[in-house]
Amino acid sequence: MSLLSRLATAGVLAWLLAHSPIATHAQNLSPREAAIRDAVARQAADAVDFVEKTVAINSGTLNIEGVRAVGAVYREAFEALGMETSWIYYPDSLGRAGHLVAKTRGGEGPRLLLIGHLDTVFEPSSPFQTSRREGGFLIGPGAVDMKGGNAVILYALAALQEAGALHDAAITVMLTGDEEDPESIEIERRELIDEARRADVALGFEGSVGPHHATIARRGVSEWALEVESRTGHSSQIFTDAMGYGAVFEAARILDAFRRALSGEENLTINPGLVVGGAEATYDALAAAGEAEGKTNVLAARVIVQGDLRFLTEEQKEMARSTMRNIARQNLPGTRATITFREGYPAMSPTEGNQRLFRLFDTTSRDLGHGGIQPIDPGLRGAADISFASTYTDALSGLGPMGSGSHAVGERLDIASLEIATIRAAVFIYRLTRPGGYPTR
Repeated sequence: MSLLSRLATAGVLAWLLAHSPIATHAQNLSPREAAIRDAVARQAADAVDFVEKTVAINSGTLNIEGVRAVGAVYREAFEALGMETSWIYYPDSLGRAGHLVAKTRGGEGPRLLLIGHLDTVFEPSSPFQTSRREGGFLIGPGAVDMKGGNAVILYALAALQEAGALHDAAITVMLTGDEEDPESIEIERRELIDEARRADVALGFEGSVGPHHATIARRGVSEWALEVESRTGHSSQIFTDAMGYGAVFEAARILDAFRRALSGEENLTINPGLVVGGAEATYDALAAAGEAEGKTNVLAARVIVQGDLRFLTEEQKEMARSTMRNIARQNLPGTRATITFREGYPAMSPTEGNQRLFRLFDTTSRDLGHGGIQPIDPGLRGAADISFASTYTDALSGLGPMGSGSHAVGERLDIASLEIATIRAAVFIYRLTRPGGYPTR
């Protein structure tokens, strides 16, 4: 019995049909596609059990053994489908578990890269460790972000395998082990970028924000650090030619000028997340904490600000950085400011290729009777590994199941949405990987 049938008695089917009707419209599927859809339905109950099994294993990013344990569960499952697997290790000094890669052996059609991640934000010290089912939801750490999405990948491929459509496709799966907290992006995303360069399409399986949405664009993020120094002395001399304005006033001027110059830019945000200032100030990047000391009658000599910059295109990022540099150079008397930037996640820009993929996904959803799909406002999505791939190939994301409370105690997966997301993914992957199913490079 399919998951939909079993949930009907709990009243979930009525909700599902109201929000994402999988059987209320005429379907336009080939016999092979119908077989793939039906295979997902037969395996739906197993998929929920599988998610629950992986949720029960703590895989906080810094829990290296836990991340590798979840990876081992997936590795066994992919190998059971006849896929070749490998584990990418990194030096112990990075303190990260590495990544799982699984590949099909054959395929001469378009090459697909499917992206998920094994880690969660819930370290072993978190109070949120156990899972339970309640009212049509699976509640547990990482249930949505993103063990539910990983299961969509696995069970979509399992449906293709059951329908005899997997091993003539060119598919690579990469489940990263540190998406929530990478230590060195330059090192730890090298293999993902290499796979993206070889792929014709990249698909990301983080959760959807709604039953009729997908992501064609999401903002990138980089970090910035502002340091302000000034003359110091008795506060009675502030604003004089001899003493100047002090580091705090200069830092305040700069931050407010950032706000006035850039806050009106669509899809651009600047956030000063930490400010430390006084007669003395220090910042510990490893602990993400600062210390300061000073007196009310002493001019502040140093201010340190740590912040982030989020952007939709590389051009927008460079424009914002140039503006911020110019503002930081226009110092008040007696002060000096420097601003530096650190690269982070690139933007997933709304390219024509991404939009073409989106239209094909929308058609697939309609042909399944699921209804049309809408693009998600990029301002609603954070950075993700799909952005590294989208720089080099056409990409679409947000293909995982629905849920709520990601990164918070009580995170929950909508169980019914897991089957829908898997059906959509399986038929979509099948269509893309057919010879001529998508333009190859």
